[in-house]
Amino acid sequence: MKLTVDIDANSGFCAGVTRAIKKAEEQLDGPKGRLYSLGAIVHNDAELSRLEAKGLVTIDKEDLEEMQDAGGEMLLIRAHGEPPSTYEKAAQVHFNVIDCTCPVVLKLQESIREAYSAIKDGSVDGQIIIFGKPGHAEVLGLVGQAEGNAVVVENMKMLEEAIAQGKVDLKRHIEIFSQTTKSPAEYSSICARLQELMAKENELPMQRFAGRGLLTVHETICSQVATRHARLSRFAIEHDILIFVSGKASSNGKVLCDRCKALNIRTYHIETPDEIRREWFREDDKVGVCGAASTPKWLLEDIANSILAFNAEEDLQQTSSRI
Repeated sequence: MKLTVDIDANSGFCAGVTRAIKKAEEQLDGPKGRLYSLGAIVHNDAELSRLEAKGLVTIDKEDLEEMQDAGGEMLLIRAHGEPPSTYEKAAQVHFNVIDCTCPVVLKLQESIREAYSAIKDGSVDGQIIIFGKPGHAEVLGLVGQAEGNAVVVENMKMLEEAIAQGKVDLKRHIEIFSQTTKSPAEYSSICARLQELMAKENELPMQRFAGRGLLTVHETICSQVATRHARLSRFAIEHDILIFVSGKASSNGKVLCDRCKALNIRTYHIETPDEIRREWFREDDKVGVCGAASTPKWLLEDIANSILAFNAEEDLQQTSSRI
């Protein structure tokens, strides 16, 4: 087969993950050569294996809770961020913290703290909604900024269920925020539906409702993620087949891969070159290799080279059969 392979120039680590990995490597390459990470620094097994070989030790919240004395070891807070309680516990057990929370996430956390402070002191009769994946590390950190007093919804069904169950009061002021890596289109739909339901509940036409300030929509999706959606959509359409590379645990990876599949039915989600199958490809295919914000560039290059190796092997076999 005489196919071509392109790597999406916009795929690969986002700025927040790049910053976290750089700080981790600086510590690992230092004299002590060991670093603890609270949770996987990146949702990609190949990159995790590379860092673990250098001395990275991944622990979870349960490990942190059970620890009595870390003896001044270094603990990395990954780009997703953490709630205030995590920093308190780390200090109690004598961890030195390297805070790698993404600056975009830090700004979002601050916005939620400010909104919650106004609600808590009674100056605003309102509540907070977070559009995100329940249980996701970033979302847990965001909910922690409101002392647990935030409603998390991942889709339209969850929003309407929360309203039906009385968890969301449409007559109160609502401040809605989004997890930084969610789909801009989905967030826009959620906000539009919430506005429609609040206007109806308050018996106001949409135009008058908009002027009452009962709903505050915060634009908190990372701009790099937002533009990646549009660029990746074009990349998906421009290619005959897409090989999407990311860890199966990556929330951002799932969102982006689903977007690709919606535009190109020949989209295959893999984690390593070993998962590539020769039968996926057709002669003269224009192949696109892309990935999530947690996918390293070196892995995208390995995948592309593996596909080209298939192509070279096929050409060699065809030449041999003609001799």
